[in-house]
This record gives sequence, C-alpha cells and structure tokens, in this order.
Amino acid sequence: MNTMVIPAGIADLEEEMIALRRRIHAHPELAYEEHVTGDLVAGKLTEWGYTVTRGLGQTGVVGQLKVGSGTRKLRLRAAMDA
Repeated sequence: MNTMVIPAGIADLEEEMIALRRRIHAHPELAYEEHVTGDLVAGKLTEWGYTVTRGLGQTGVVGQLKVGSGTRKLRLRAAMDA
C-alpha cells in the first residue's frame, strides 16, 4: 500500500501538470523540430519565474531559477521529442 503524501503546494498543481502533459502528447514533434513544445516549456518556465535560455541543440530550452545566495545547484533534464 502506497502511503506517500503529496505536499499541498505540489498537489495544487496536479490539474495544470496533467493538462500540460496532455497538450504535449497531443502534438508530438520529432527531434530538432520541437518548436511548439519548446515555446510551451519556455513560456511556462518564464511564467514560473525562471530565466530561460533558448536554442541549445537547435530547439533546446534551459530554465534557471536562482533562490538565495548559495552556490548549490540542482539540474533536471528531459527530452521533448516524439
């Protein structure tokens, strides 16, 4: 039995995250042609307060969120191609 509790702040985003996943899956794009997906990801990252860099590997998107004055970093990577 899974007894994991999802924190309220994350649970509040569930519907938005499901809608984003469905939107992306409804419009698959091949490698190096992910322009619509890249625009969506960059727009959401910007909306959420990230600094966004575009164009890495042609259609790549990098989001950077700076919190506080520390030097520690967390990196996540995801593929966007069908």
